[in-house]
This record gives sequence, structure tokens and C-alpha cells, in this order.
Amino acid sequence: MKKVLSKIDLPLLALMIVYSILGLIMILSASSVSAVLRYNVSTYYFFLRQLLFVGFSFCAGFIILKLKKMYYSFFAPLYMLLIIASLVGLFFYGIVTNNAQSWYRIGFFNFQPVEFAKSAIIIYMAVFYHKTIKRKNANLYYNLIPISLAGIIFILVARQPDLGGALIIGGITFFIFLSLPFAKQNALKLIKVLGVGVILAVGIVLYSGSSLLSEGQISRLLVFKNPCSRYIEKTGYQVCNGYIAIHNGGLFGVGLGNSTQKYLYLPEAHTDFIFPIVVEELGAIVGIVILMGYILMLYRILKIGKEARGNVRNMILCYGTFIYIFLHIIVNLMGALALIPLTGVPLPFLSYGGSYTINLILMLFLVQRVAIENKSMNFQREMAKL
Repeated sequence: MKKVLSKIDLPLLALMIVYSILGLIMILSASSVSAVLRYNVSTYYFFLRQLLFVGFSFCAGFIILKLKKMYYSFFAPLYMLLIIASLVGLFFYGIVTNNAQSWYRIGFFNFQPVEFAKSAIIIYMAVFYHKTIKRKNANLYYNLIPISLAGIIFILVARQPDLGGALIIGGITFFIFLSLPFAKQNALKLIKVLGVGVILAVGIVLYSGSSLLSEGQISRLLVFKNPCSRYIEKTGYQVCNGYIAIHNGGLFGVGLGNSTQKYLYLPEAHTDFIFPIVVEELGAIVGIVILMGYILMLYRILKIGKEARGNVRNMILCYGTFIYIFLHIIVNLMGALALIPLTGVPLPFLSYGGSYTINLILMLFLVQRVAIENKSMNFQREMAKL
């Protein structure tokens, strides 16, 4: 294990640890009031659960660091099929929370398949296109197999309904595929095929006979600007209270634990709206530092991907993880600032959530595995020169 750890990307690991600790602190602060007043549980309830999720993820992540290449080919298709099956099963056995049938209740843990669907798509596309490009198979229609499976997942997630999750899945799939050489060569064909695919997806949704979104969700999508003008309405209340939290914080914040908006003014302050609480308590300067840390994290992921030097599987694992984290940051923050409609997307490391936390950390450990392989290959190249 010492040999493996000596080859990991230390800046990325340090960021993972710092953000995990910061997330735990802010979840404890943001959830302490609602845990007692709204959920009737201990002040430390959400903190302890998140601590368990983070601890489990890091333990599992260090196992992933020793995962050999041959396991990818076996694991990726099986993982993809299990995710599709679990998404179908939600319509029969899933529990409804916030008007979406997106969770399984497994003991104390609420399992959310859509979060793992994001990693399943990245891993499957990495394995599939690594083999395809290695065999020099540039047939566009054959190479659309992962896109078709991702399209099935997109429809299943949208039908829950979970528009935010569906859009991120669509974004991950689109940007990964767009980066592949045969996609650029067949751009016109690709546009035609994707157009037909979109028409079919819309037809399936309409033929199903039920609306994708509830009336409240449609209102939030159509009306999202100037939230404080609709303070007493559902479409403005949450975002406006987020504005108030950010305004209260100013440059330096009101102090850790001293937020007033977490006193049930800001619903679910420990999940999707954790960033306004961070700014309220720690200030805008700390908020900017957190954003700069995200940029550094994304840079390290891109750097590791570029150092893969032609290994398509490893490149897609890194670039897919980059897109995954980037989309979560952008969609969460823009939704909280009323620049786009609210879609219920968690902020990496800072928002409470078991499925998302586990999946996020494990994907970053896969990136670390790529970093290890990069250094091993570089060492072999140097030895070959001697």
C-alpha cells in the first residue's frame, strides 16, 4: 500500500480531505436546528450519518487504488445493467420524497440510483470506447451503444421525475462522446441520429400518459428570476432566503454556527442550499476561496487525464469525472442564485447526501488510480530508455 500511496496525486487527495472535513462541519452547523425542530432527531443526526458516508467512501476508495485493469472490463457492463434495473425497480418499490420517486429505503440508508448512474455511464463509456478505438472500429452506429443505454437512463430518471439528475446525465454523456475522434468525423450523421433519438424520447414520455413534472415543478422552471418578488410563493421563498443568508454574511460572515436563516427560514439548508449558509456564517471571502479550491480540484483532474497519454479508458474516467463535478457545481450555484431554475442538485462535498457523497469520492479515487498508472507508465518509459 505504501508503494501505491507514493504515486497518488497529493494535491487532489489533500483537497478531498479538506473539503470532506469542511462539508462535515457545515452540515453539522446547517442541520443542527432543523434536525431537532423539523425532524425530531438529535442535533448530530445528519452530521453522524454524513461522517459514516465519508468514512466508508474513503475506506472503499483505498481499496479501489489497488484495482487492476482487468476488473474494469468485467465490472463496467454489469454495473450499467444493475443501475438500469434499479432505476426500473423504483417505479415499483421506490419511496417518494419531494415529489420524486427516486430512493430505495435500505435500513437506515436511502439509496438513490441516479447518483450511481452518473458513475456507471462514465465507467462504461471509458471501457467501451477504449476497446473500440484500440480495435480501430469507427462505425458510428456501433459506437452509439453507450449513448443508447445512457438515453434509457435519462428517460428513467426524467420519469421519476428528477430533471436535475437527468440533465447532468445528459451533459456527461454528450460531452464525453463529443470528445471522441469518430464523433468529430461523423458530426453530420451524429446530429441526425441524436435528433431522431430526442424525438423518440419525447414520444415515449408523451405516450406514457403522465406528466414528467408536477405543477409546482413546472412553476419553478418557468418562473425563477426575481425570487424575492414572490417571497410568499414556493417559486421564490427558498431562493430569496438564500439571498438573505448571503447578504447577512457580508465579507467575513456572522460566525460559525450563528446563521439565522437555518432556523427553518431556509428549507433543507444542509442539502442543496448549503452554500448560502456557508457564506452567511463564514463570509463571502471564504466562499470565494471555496470556489477557487473547486477550480484547483478540477484542474488536477484534467491534468491527470492529459497525462494518461493516449489511454482512452483513463482519459475518459478523468474527463467524465471533471464534467460530473463541474456540472454539479455550476447547476447548484446558479440555481441558488436564481440564474437558472432550481433542480435539486447537491454541491460537491458540502451538501448532505449518502449516495452522492459515496459516488463522488469513489470516482475521485478512480482518478487517483489513473494517476498511479500514469506514474507507473512514466517510470517504465524512463527505464526503457536506459
